[in-house]
Amino acid sequence: MSSNNPVLTNLPGAQSQNGYGYQQQGYGYQDGYGAGAPQMPQMGEQQRPMTVADVTAKTGITLAVIIVAAVASFFLWAAGLQPLASILTIVGAIGSFITVLVHSFGSKFGSPVITLVYAVFEGLFLGGFSFMIAGRFTVAGADGGALIGQAIIGTIGVFIGMLFVYRTGAIQVTNRFNRVLTGAIFGVLIMALGNFLLAIFTGMSPLRDGGTLSIIFGVVCVVLAALAFLQDFDMADKLVRTGAPERAAWGVALGLAVTLVWLYTEILRLLSYFADR
Repeated sequence: MSSNNPVLTNLPGAQSQNGYGYQQQGYGYQDGYGAGAPQMPQMGEQQRPMTVADVTAKTGITLAVIIVAAVASFFLWAAGLQPLASILTIVGAIGSFITVLVHSFGSKFGSPVITLVYAVFEGLFLGGFSFMIAGRFTVAGADGGALIGQAIIGTIGVFIGMLFVYRTGAIQVTNRFNRVLTGAIFGVLIMALGNFLLAIFTGMSPLRDGGTLSIIFGVVCVVLAALAFLQDFDMADKLVRTGAPERAAWGVALGLAVTLVWLYTEILRLLSYFADR
């Protein structure tokens, strides 16, 4: 199993014989995780196998926490408490990034604490980001709330659409698909980092200034985020079919949340470009 999502790349059993990593034995699991793999329940521990319902419930809880934290952060900005709101937004951005790293490389896959801490940090960032992108339209007389609503509807629509695509098998998640998508996402990340450094040292931001190039870049990011859902769904599907322990659903929930947040931010940014025109 492989995935572009950084949260889902450090799964146990990457080298197992069946290719999925879990060899079910009652409710225990054979120790085939390999060196450095996340700490999962040892053989003999009574762990109920993960189900689709577990993934749905954990993802719903994670998104609910993100939404609550985002609303609180947004209204701090709207209330004019910029110093506090700015600090929380920055803390949220840094905290969510660090939490994902800890979850990915710290043998913490499936930890509910890590997942919910990430949700709080991500929500704080998302609320501030949403206000900074859409809040200026409210100030200028346009409807910034409608812009955010459109981004949310668009995100949900893409999620449901890609779930349908995965379930119907219209696009197969193969090794070649994974390699191509991984390369494309890394390319986009490098371009975004280069644009960030360019903006810091020169004040120029060709990929984020609302011009034609930034619109093209935004569309590419939306397409890649949408395709990344296929890998997330495939990962969850394989974990369920191979008898992963129940707590692994928290890791899948975090991975899906990361992709959803990326998609939402790109759609909101794209909508703001067109609202400026």
